[in-house]
Amino acid sequence: MSTLETLKNGLDATVISMPSGECRRRLEALGLREGKRVRKISGMPFCGPVTVLLDGRQIAIGHGVACRVGVAVEGAEERASAGR
Repeated sequence: MSTLETLKNGLDATVISMPSGECRRRLEALGLREGKRVRKISGMPFCGPVTVLLDGRQIAIGHGVACRVGVAVEGAEERASAGR
């Protein structure tokens, strides 16, 4: 499993896990929840924020939170089977 922080820039992914508690509620208020598709726009160096495209809007997520949002890369299964 990847996280938003480790996802490469420009790749699409589906959110599969989220942090709990207040952090989760804040992300859900932005529209981020399990099953949503996102595209990583950029990740700033030195533990800076991660910017993603979500429902046509760009949102910035702190590095620590982005490390706790699990994602599945779109098309990862096809790329893995094509390489065999």
